[in-house]
Amino acid sequence: MSNSARISPHDLPEPDELALLSSARLHELIADEIADAGGVISFARFMELALYAPGLGYYRAGAARFGAGGDFSTAPELSALFGRTLARQIAEMMAHLGGAEVIELGPGTGKLAVDALAELKSLDALPQRWRMLEVSGALRAEQAQTLSCAGTDLLDRVEWLEQLPEDSEKSIWIANEVIDALPVRRFIRTDDGVLELGVANQANSFAWSRMAADKDLVAAVEAIESRLGRLPTGYVSEVCTRLPAFINGIAQSLQRGVTLWIDYGYPRREYYLPERGSGTLISHYRHRAHNDPFLYPGLQDITAFVDFSALADALMEAGLDLLGYAPQGPFLLGGGLAELAQPDIESADERQRLAASQSIQRLTHPGDMGEKFKVMAAGRGYSGPISGFRLSDRRGFL
Repeated sequence: MSNSARISPHDLPEPDELALLSSARLHELIADEIADAGGVISFARFMELALYAPGLGYYRAGAARFGAGGDFSTAPELSALFGRTLARQIAEMMAHLGGAEVIELGPGTGKLAVDALAELKSLDALPQRWRMLEVSGALRAEQAQTLSCAGTDLLDRVEWLEQLPEDSEKSIWIANEVIDALPVRRFIRTDDGVLELGVANQANSFAWSRMAADKDLVAAVEAIESRLGRLPTGYVSEVCTRLPAFINGIAQSLQRGVTLWIDYGYPRREYYLPERGSGTLISHYRHRAHNDPFLYPGLQDITAFVDFSALADALMEAGLDLLGYAPQGPFLLGGGLAELAQPDIESADERQRLAASQSIQRLTHPGDMGEKFKVMAAGRGYSGPISGFRLSDRRGFL
């Protein structure tokens, strides 16, 4: 998602009455689960409920989440050049595979599909199908509306999925800002070992609470420290222990093809730097970023940056080949973004040229999304080109 202003939770605009009522219902549901669990639950479970509780969670309710009317903007909403550039990569990979279908995880508003399909049509390189894996009925409806409003005649190529496909022979998987929404576990390193930071309900307000770390969390932190050395006492961060199982499920569905992962994050050596001793957890509400994940359950996004070393490990352990890793800026430029933009800029008026230049700047500049976001590719049975990595490939830094 694009940069948001970092402010105090106290300075956020107050939700309307209906939104507050929905949040109160989710608060009650989480509080009941905390009580049933004996007074504390893991943060991963809290995050799962806050984001995905049926009908109440952030991604399962009906309010706008993306773009100017939502809480944050993703790259497809910023510029059609993002989807068009990815389409060039998809066409390149499909040519090597001899045709394939595209499977998009977490399709957001559907804007990426609209832009990519239009570009693929212009290249005479349409995929067999564009399948959108989306569990939220509200978001599926928004995606269908986006496709319809775009006036595209490609809607008949789009298919929605609610679970991983079992009938995909050759496929290209696109996951833009998916891993950051997986629930994470929070931990604190103490002199005596590792403790988990869970969530308690104190005076009807959620709060952090220390709890014993189970063997999975201890093993995950030990794996981090085996590479980096012992973390400082008092160090707080997060780890996604669900990541290997999530990736393994996708790998089992991939017979032949490529997966493309785009998200904000760091390699492990940067993720767990001493100066990052309070972790990377962040919440977004109405284009404002803040550090209180317990505020307005169900009304705000909660994310953590991606440990790309952990993602690479999970992909390879699932039997996939690591094909490339680079910042988003070089990847998009290597994939032809500047060449795609040039005709539009040359024929545009001054205002349009400025808007196009600003979009390119946000997507590619190291001070914006160009370095903050990374792109990782992994696949099975693929030995062809991926032009996005021709300018930069940092697999050696993982």
